[in-house]
This record gives sequence, structure tokens and C-alpha cells, in this order.
Amino acid sequence: MNDQEHLVTLAIRTYEQAQIMKGVLENEGIPAVIQNVNLVQPVISSGVRVRIRESDLPHALEILEKYPIFDEAVAKESQSDASVPVRSCVLIPVDFSEYSFEACRIGFEFAFSHDADVFLLHTFYVTDALSVSFPDAFKFEVQEKDLFSNEMAAAREDMEKLVKRLNECIDKEELPRVVFSYKIVEGIPEEVIESYTEREKPILVVMGTRGKDRKETDLIGSVTAEVLDSSRCPVLAIPEDSAAHLSQLREVAFFTNFEQRDLVSIDAFVRLFGQSHFSLTFVYLAKKPDRWNEIKLAGMRDYCSVHYPGYKFDYVTFDENQFLEQVEMLFEQRNIEMMVIPNRRRGLFARLFNPSIAHKMLFHADTPLLMIPS
Repeated sequence: MNDQEHLVTLAIRTYEQAQIMKGVLENEGIPAVIQNVNLVQPVISSGVRVRIRESDLPHALEILEKYPIFDEAVAKESQSDASVPVRSCVLIPVDFSEYSFEACRIGFEFAFSHDADVFLLHTFYVTDALSVSFPDAFKFEVQEKDLFSNEMAAAREDMEKLVKRLNECIDKEELPRVVFSYKIVEGIPEEVIESYTEREKPILVVMGTRGKDRKETDLIGSVTAEVLDSSRCPVLAIPEDSAAHLSQLREVAFFTNFEQRDLVSIDAFVRLFGQSHFSLTFVYLAKKPDRWNEIKLAGMRDYCSVHYPGYKFDYVTFDENQFLEQVEMLFEQRNIEMMVIPNRRRGLFARLFNPSIAHKMLFHADTPLLMIPS
């Protein structure tokens, strides 16, 4: 056994699950350590890591396959309150920047119009040591506990400031009065957000992102892009400089590639924002001029005009090679207040959100972007 071998993270579990897993592994002759434990209240620690030697990983995985209790514990946690009726919820991930405060403004307005509660979620990540030898693991465990405690304390202080600011805005009637709560979790932001949406199924996730003049390296942008791409519920990305008011939505751009599921996304959009009597423009990215595309777009326009009276529908086609320039021109000419993209993983959304177009589209305009799974 090589005492200088580096450790790897086998799993991230609750404190109780991590202790059980550690005991099982050590009974099988595999040394294990747990990290990220809240020293003050270890029982309520979240995101506790179970770490082992890299060479023990294959054997450890074989052992854990014999103990389904670890998967069952997660399932029971998500089903424990299944019989208790809950109100609709709007999820707002926050990082205490002005980006996320703008997301709060939009999210509170949306929640108020849908008689829903708001849940604020902050996630922080304690940097893992990439090269810690086994003899040093226990020393590092103590250091990481201190780091975790410091990060949690800082997050709580920032959350208290945000809550105070939100309450002051509510008292001044700058924000609508809605019920809101919050939680602080250690973990990888996009993974924590995805886990919450799968478990709680909020009617909308509202996230802040930077404006077009910000640097592309801003963290909030990358997290928002990841959530947009993976979420199974609608996600609304709000640029910091957006002046949007969803209750007064007038002009919308809906990107389509003529799939039947686009009609499902349109219906979902109307249910979310139908209180505004908007005009919706279908946007299609064409590789080359094609009369058949015009016929299909006209068909979508006519179908929606019949099924959704009270709203106006139109369409445009853009050259895929000049996409960004033409989109910007459309937004300026028609004063587009929101762009809507159905997420089919490998469809239009995948074409938009690739290294060459994706970030430019997400961060190029100071226009809210709504992703609707289809």
C-alpha cells in the first residue's frame, strides 16, 4: 500500500450517509476519510465528501453496489413530504451580485402574478485539494473544516444582507409582497440547482447574468448557461442591465426549427406569461433561402392565431451565417423584450449554445432569455 497515493472523492452525501459509507468501506479493508463536516453541528452538514485512495476506487465501487441503502436514502429524502400539498414555487439562485438582485426583482414580480412563493438558493464550493497524500489527509480534513466554516459564515452574512434589502424594498413597495425563504448549500452550483429543480419542480427558475459589456469570464454566466442547457423546467436568464417588467411584456422572439414540440413550448409560454397581451415573432435560422420554410412559418403563425386569440403572431427568417447581426437588428426594430428558446438538447438550443454562438447569444443582448424544455 502506497501511503503517498493521492485521494479521490468517492461520493458526496449527508453526514449520516457519509459515516455509514466510511464504516462499510473500512470493514472491507479500504481506509476512508470524510471532509466538509460542520464542526459545530455535524449532523446537519451537507455535501460531505467520502475520500479514498485512487487505487481502491474499483474495489470500493464494487462494494457499494452491494448496499442499495445509499441510493434509497436519497429517494426517501425526496419522497418524504410527497403527501403534503405545496404551493407553487419560483427558484432564484443567488450569488449576492447585482445580477442576482435583478433576478430577484423579476422573480418576485412573476411569483406575485402567479400566487407562488419564492425560494432563494445560494451555493458555495469549497476548493478541493487536488494533491493530498493519505498521511496528510486527516491534517487537511481539519483545515478544510475551518475553510467550510468560514465560507458558510460569509455566505450567511451575505444572505442576511440580501434578505434585509429585499424586505426593505417590499416595505417601500418597490417589490411585491410575496412569501420567500432561502437555503445555503455547499456544492457545485449547477449540480445543486439541477437537483433542486428535479426534486421540487418549480414553475420557473430565474437567474441573473451579466450584461453585454461584462467580461465573458464572469462565473454567473457560465453557471446560468449550464442550468439553461440541463434544466427540466423553464429557466429565465435576466441580464443585469435589463429593464424588463414581465407583467408588461409586449414583444417576444420565439426561435423555432419547426418541430412538433415547439407547439408544446408555445403553449407553456402562454401559460407562464399569458397575462401580457404580447406580440410573438417566430425566428428561423436558415442555411439557405427556401420557400418551404416560409410556408411552414406561415402555418405556425396561422395555427397560433387561431388557438391563442388576443395575441399577435408574425415570423422572420435569418441567414445562419449572419445570425447575430440580424437578431440584434430585429431586437432594435421591434423592441424585443424577451427571447424564447425551446430546449431539445440536440436541436435548436444545441446549435445556439455552442462555443461559437452560444455565449454570444446569451450575453450579447441585454434581453431576458427564456428556455422552455420540450
